[in-house]
Amino acid sequence: MSGALTIWFIATATFFAMHAVPGDPLVRDKAMSPQVRAQLEARYGLDQPLFSQYTLFLRNMLKGDFGISFTQENRYVNDIIREHFPVSATLGLVALLIAVTGAIAAGSVAAHYRNRWPDRLVMLAVIAAISVPSFVIAGLAQLVIVAINKAFDQALIPVAGWGTLGQIWVPALVLGLGTMAYLSRLMRASMLEVINTDYIVAAKAKGVGAWPLFWRHQLRNAVLPVVTELGPTVAAVTTGGFVVELVFAIPGLGRYFVQAVQQLDYTVIMGTTVFYGAFLVLVVVLVDISYGLIDPRIRLYRGRS
Repeated sequence: MSGALTIWFIATATFFAMHAVPGDPLVRDKAMSPQVRAQLEARYGLDQPLFSQYTLFLRNMLKGDFGISFTQENRYVNDIIREHFPVSATLGLVALLIAVTGAIAAGSVAAHYRNRWPDRLVMLAVIAAISVPSFVIAGLAQLVIVAINKAFDQALIPVAGWGTLGQIWVPALVLGLGTMAYLSRLMRASMLEVINTDYIVAAKAKGVGAWPLFWRHQLRNAVLPVVTELGPTVAAVTTGGFVVELVFAIPGLGRYFVQAVQQLDYTVIMGTTVFYGAFLVLVVVLVDISYGLIDPRIRLYRGRS
């Protein structure tokens, strides 16, 4: 129920925000006659009162129909989402895999070497990754790629584009770097807390080896706060690659969303926003379910409550 209310709120806020923005979505056609403009307004429902447009939007949204793009001739928003979201999702999932794997490794190393040089090195990298915007990192990454290709006098790493494995990992690394930094700091703090607990001290006293202790006890408990953050993180990484997609010329949904904002393409903006909102709700629910699978104590608590 709360998920449905969240989607309704996102849809309503987006609808009225779009109509509050100054500008005319049909003004791009300078040679438009009054008759043609009237036909277009009737086609998109812009000639109706705002509340009627709102109710029509909600009714169509419940049917899964986001209408026709204002700027792309005879192209449905559903088709745009269906064709380009898999690209954004693929980029986001690879970025998430890099971010989570790197964060668990970096956070664990930093915690086990607390206040020593590996810890300081990881924290320095975390601060740098959080402080520098993704579009700056993306630009620097392309400069580095160009320098490497020039040094070897061949195109070892693609500078931009989409479709091959070599064109995925660099933008995915750029996209996941900020998330990796944030999760590394979280993992370090959680691991430090677990290391100092009584059951870890008792396990050490019983002679449990360092690696079994890490894999069976420390990692499993320390990773829970990271899992807690995966809900919004998955959605943010999967849907937040707008700048990266533009810089690396990746044909993902983010590029279309940015173009739609620039051109006031109402239907594309509202369709993609509602779609992303629903995706976020779904991911949060799935992460909530995963808590019980990772930590049996949560299943036990839910069973009693």
